Amino acid sequence: MTTRAIILAAGRGSRMREMTEDRPKGLVELAGKPLVGWQTDALRRAGIDEIVIVTGYRGAQLAPFADRTVENADWATTNMVTSLMCAAGEIDRPVIISYSDIVYAPDAVRQLAGVAGETAMAYDRDWLSLWSRRFDDPLSDAETFRAAADGSIAEIGGKTDTLADIQGQYMGLLRFTPATIAAIRAITDESERAKLDMTSLLMRLIRSGHKIQGTGISGGWCEVDSVEDLKLANELVAEGKLTPPASA
Repeated sequence: MTTRAIILAAGRGSRMREMTEDRPKGLVELAGKPLVGWQTDALRRAGIDEIVIVTGYRGAQLAPFADRTVENADWATTNMVTSLMCAAGEIDRPVIISYSDIVYAPDAVRQLAGVAGETAMAYDRDWLSLWSRRFDDPLSDAETFRAAADGSIAEIGGKTDTLADIQGQYMGLLRFTPATIAAIRAITDESERAKLDMTSLLMRLIRSGHKIQGTGISGGWCEVDSVEDLKLANELVAEGKLTPPASA
């Protein structure tokens, strides 16, 4: 049973401009609740009883939301993969991994926690409706995503100019196990990991033969990567397409 989650929250979030001058990106508020509060509420509602947050920029402010924190001291010069590996010692069992700038429903966590296999990720099958509101040209940001017949991920993270190459979009919500961490260490070293983004790492795992199972959801989530995304997210809340989970 999956009862632990790790939230990767080390970065400042420069695209949020002045909103993160005095706080980490995860504490930017959506509909009156910090983004990380949306995550912790959803995770606890889904049965997660232990939350670890990887901190960096103004990290002490995140401590009240966590059962404990782990610091990425090199947050300013590294990325999400390094933050993940700072918390590798916490992945001694199946663990939910969440970005700090996404919001989602408890059902998405429950669904992901129930997927068989060593490594799994959630993806949005209805991605185009969200991306069409985020971007004038959805293909300017969307990445390739293809699932195999057995539900495992065949391709992720490439650039494309055709919708046919995109069966869904990566959300930043994953389930890792000790086998995932062992596979990452087997194909990368520390210096490589400092330069890799997460989807590039996932694609390297797939090419190495490590199977990643996918589980599709249809909407009910969003990414808040910019001031414009935050405006859209507030609109989605007002429209009833994003519902804050009640505190557990």
